[in-house]
Amino acid sequence: MSEWVDPRHPVTSAVTALARELADPIRLTALQLLAIEGPHTLSQLADALGVTTPRLGNHLARLRTAGLVEVEHTGRHAVYRAAAPGLGDVLTALSRYAHADPEAGPRRAGATADATRTCYDHLAGRLGVAVFGALVRRGALTDDGRSLGPDPTLFGELGVDLAAVDPGRRKLATACLDRTWRLPHLGGALGRSVLDAFLDQGLVAPAGGRDVTVTAAGAERLPVLLPGFTPS
Repeated sequence: MSEWVDPRHPVTSAVTALARELADPIRLTALQLLAIEGPHTLSQLADALGVTTPRLGNHLARLRTAGLVEVEHTGRHAVYRAAAPGLGDVLTALSRYAHADPEAGPRRAGATADATRTCYDHLAGRLGVAVFGALVRRGALTDDGRSLGPDPTLFGELGVDLAAVDPGRRKLATACLDRTWRLPHLGGALGRSVLDAFLDQGLVAPAGGRDVTVTAAGAERLPVLLPGFTPS
């Protein structure tokens, strides 16, 4: 057998094993949540995915066997986390390959035309994902979206005074998996501060419920701040 198609080759076997696990939507989404948002309990994952804990438990057991997740028992809770280094980057790259990025490609069924909305108290949807991507590319956030990067100046350009951000008991920054685009958007205290700054500057405006709309001022300014983002 040619060495190019040898299924026993460690790289080939690792990639094909990962592909088998990602072929199921429950396992794929569970891995995305764990790799992008961080550890979850079994009940948190089940609530997020809308499946029963026994059904999810079977999938998580398979992911553990594959070496993709690990579990730690704390009291009565089982806390799951991604075990494979770089898994978040792989899943994000696959989402972009599937044209789920905010600049181009089909949206999930049922998504609104602009898909700009809030998730709790921070921006989500196409605009939220674009903000996160720009912050990471400019070095304002680390790749995992959980702390400030080496060059946080983009926050100032977005209107956020970092010295005034007080996280209190919450996390400063989190990478939150966007349910429409299947890519991360910015949560935590910084995510709230970005939304507040956009509202204060009149770049976005509430549109009822969790929806927001890009204003005329935002349509002019946001593409400058976030190259590649165009209001639709």
